[in-house]
Amino acid sequence: MLPDGLHLLVVEGYRPLALQERYFARYAAELRHANPEWSEEHVHVQASRSLAPPHIGPHVCGAAVDLTLCTAAGEELDMGTEVNASPEESENACYTAAPNISAEARHNRKILCDALAQAGFVNYPTEWWHWSYGDRYWAFVTRAPAAPYGHLNLPTGG
Repeated sequence: MLPDGLHLLVVEGYRPLALQERYFARYAAELRHANPEWSEEHVHVQASRSLAPPHIGPHVCGAAVDLTLCTAAGEELDMGTEVNASPEESENACYTAAPNISAEARHNRKILCDALAQAGFVNYPTEWWHWSYGDRYWAFVTRAPAAPYGHLNLPTGG
C-alpha cells in the first residue's frame, strides 16, 4: 500500500520482557534525575508517555513494531525525528500529530499512517513509529472484544 519506491524499514519488533523492564527503568531514572521534585507516581506516568510499562508493553507480546519509511536504496525518509526520540529531546515532535515538524515530514508520516491503518494496524500517538496489531491497545482502539496476543517469554540468544 506504499507508493512505488518506498519500503518499510523495521527497527524493532518483539522485545523480551527483561529488555522492556530495562528500557523503562532507564528512562524513568533519566526523568527522575532531571526532575528530582517529581513523585514516583509522576515519574511513572511521564515515562509511560513514551515507553509502555513492562506489564502492558505490546512489544513483549510480539504485537508491536517500530518502523519508518525508506527508499529502495535503504535511505530513511524525513519523519521529523529519529525513531525512539523521547518527548523531551524532540520537543514533543515524536507525537504522531506533532505540529512542529516540516511539511515533508508530515507528508511522510501521512504515507506511513495511511498504509498501516489500511492494513489494520493502530498507532500509539506519542510515537509516530510505533504500530501494533493484536495487543491491548489495538483491542481498545478497534473495540475488539479481546487482545489475541499476550506476553511471550521467548528465549534470547547470547
